[in-house]
Amino acid sequence: MSSSVVAYGCRYCAPLNHRLLYLAHRRCCTRLPLPSRLAAAYLSSCNLLNPNLRTGNSLIHRMEHGHQHGYRQGYGHGNSKKMDTGTRLWTGSGINRNKAMVEHLQRYGVITSKKVSEVMETVDRALFVPEGTPPYVDSPMQIGHNATISAPHMHAMCLQLLEENLKPGMHALDVGSGTGYLTACFALMVGPEGRAVGVEHIPELVSSSIQNIKKSAAAPLLKEGSLSMHVGDGRLGWPEFAPYDAIHVGAAAPEIPPALIEQLKPGGRMVIPVGNLFQYLKVVDKNPDGSISVRDETSVRYVPLTSREAQLRGD
Repeated sequence: MSSSVVAYGCRYCAPLNHRLLYLAHRRCCTRLPLPSRLAAAYLSSCNLLNPNLRTGNSLIHRMEHGHQHGYRQGYGHGNSKKMDTGTRLWTGSGINRNKAMVEHLQRYGVITSKKVSEVMETVDRALFVPEGTPPYVDSPMQIGHNATISAPHMHAMCLQLLEENLKPGMHALDVGSGTGYLTACFALMVGPEGRAVGVEHIPELVSSSIQNIKKSAAAPLLKEGSLSMHVGDGRLGWPEFAPYDAIHVGAAAPEIPPALIEQLKPGGRMVIPVGNLFQYLKVVDKNPDGSISVRDETSVRYVPLTSREAQLRGD
């Protein structure tokens, strides 16, 4: 039986190894991959079809015979987008507490880090999703301006990939910061002695992300100045607070932007999707001598890292 592997995303996509854990069911042929080291997380439900926005994120999924199953639906501000099938660790709106969401991620083996579980419990996702949407459902949601907030499992896996580069006192850059959720998590991990920087080229999103953060546990860090949000072209990074121990990029570049490599600290790590039609999530490590090591973590599908005008047009 042949199969193909595809991943879809925009804002935050996470790494997966090539060993896949999956479910098979006559009515549900979507197979759910998880990192091989987390293979104990065997899901018991076949109701995994998740209509993810082109500008949303999901785990890599393997489709039997290479077929995609999905439908069209819009979230948030009434923007209708083509939805691609991905995976969802749970469905419905029964989870009504942030802590319960984190516990589900732990149960399914997505979160194995104590630090990541602590920061995701501390930063309430409900403060960063559009009003009236279920905040703890494992699904991306539109936030307007052709942008999304990622599914909780994507946030969790991204934080784990960068965890060693988000220690107290370190500097972190979030390119395509959107609602500010992940930047707020970065800020809590690096602490007041560190620096977390969000860069987003949509001014309205920067303004709303600041308001979101002000309501969150990261508010004191914003007030004190160790967390800051900026309007700018993320392809150019944010030189003011460089070099960075951790850089996250939430859209696919045709090649790794030289400015981001330059702003990465020796010993630092960048996670960035690269490619056009075929894209790979690349982990970029800058060695102590300044040389660069790059590896492909997994296949992904992100919207392009592009200009503000192109994003607003939906190019």
